[in-house]
Amino acid sequence: MMIMHKISRSCLAWLLLLGALSTPVLAASPEPLEADHIVAVVGDEVITAYDLSTRLESALRQLKQQGTPLPPADVLERQMLERLIMDRVQLQFAKETGLRVDDVLLDQAMGRIAAGNKLTPPQFRLALEKDGIDYAKFREEIRAEIITTRLREREVDSKLVISDGEIDNHLATQAASGGNEEYQLAHILLRAPESASPEQLQKLRLRGEQALKRARAGENFAELAAGFSDAPDALQGGNLGWRPLNRMPTLYADAAGKLADGQVSELLRSSAGFHVVKLLARRGGSATASIQQTRARHILIKVSEVVSEADARHKMEAVRERIVNGVDFAEQARLYSQDGSAPKGGDLGWLNPGDTVPEFEGAMNLLKENELSPVVQTPFGMHLLQVLERRERDVTAERQRGVARQAIRERKLDEAYQDWLRQLRDRTYVENRLQER
Repeated sequence: MMIMHKISRSCLAWLLLLGALSTPVLAASPEPLEADHIVAVVGDEVITAYDLSTRLESALRQLKQQGTPLPPADVLERQMLERLIMDRVQLQFAKETGLRVDDVLLDQAMGRIAAGNKLTPPQFRLALEKDGIDYAKFREEIRAEIITTRLREREVDSKLVISDGEIDNHLATQAASGGNEEYQLAHILLRAPESASPEQLQKLRLRGEQALKRARAGENFAELAAGFSDAPDALQGGNLGWRPLNRMPTLYADAAGKLADGQVSELLRSSAGFHVVKLLARRGGSATASIQQTRARHILIKVSEVVSEADARHKMEAVRERIVNGVDFAEQARLYSQDGSAPKGGDLGWLNPGDTVPEFEGAMNLLKENELSPVVQTPFGMHLLQVLERRERDVTAERQRGVARQAIRERKLDEAYQDWLRQLRDRTYVENRLQER
């Protein structure tokens, strides 16, 4: 975690001058220690060599755990400093615009992380400290991650507009392709400033051509991404994961469709900068024509501060016994269910795969038609459910359009986020002293 220095540049200059005037002359030490120094200025904050070395140590651990070959030390240092700068740029903008994450929300997030590791919060803290990770710094890293995620949601995600015409074009393209083939891509992004000069663009182009030449010569692409790329996923080898063409940025989709497995694209140009794309693999190609829908009904008794899990289960067992003995399910749902479906006798209508939480769907899928389930626990509470009927159905036009909207959204988000980051950095005063050396 980085140490934050809230010192203006003018104050900083005075402090350094006073320090120089007041420092006594000491005898030469046989083993001099290098003092911490400033490697970058971002707005009214500084990034020190200590900040950078801390981030480098974390990055090196991550690369070694992933088995990624390490890029040259000076290259990795430059990449890490750029990422530190981008982190500071975003956090400063969040602060200026009033975006905060309080300790209550942060404690909840830490609790979820601990639970995900099957530990209590105190156990999780001890585990971190055993691994040499400072707990307070880890908390602040999580706070920063939450802030940057919310910042992206506020500034980029919420402002995306997807028209009906885009959805129509997407569905037409999907129908013409005749399938759902997926591609696994890796990429290198060399980000260009919004108002880049011809000299800056030429310098970036030459760097991109160097990366492209080495990639085509067979060098490890993950190592090249870690050393060259300005994208947030550089330390993951630039791997974008499995995506169909319609969920990629248009520039990448056009390139991927022309590549064979293992092949590297030309040097690509966009408003964000220069790109190199490699097709790692492809899979699929056959479309699913239909899905199984289930019509079910349920009764829900919620768990709360007033009603414990044991109490809720006991009440539901009593309801179940009455239904087994002949009492009407719908009547019991209207009397006892704490769900919006209660007035309809618990009827949930036709459900598609993924419409309910996994615990509910798993129990539902095990039932035969008209069979009554045992008491099922989900994050919402205790359920009693019954499958009324099942059917195979082609995906409806409404659902197709919903899937298409989400696909377009994912594709546009990548492009919009990179553009927003570039503009935000260009608006912020940044002095990179590593580049001056």
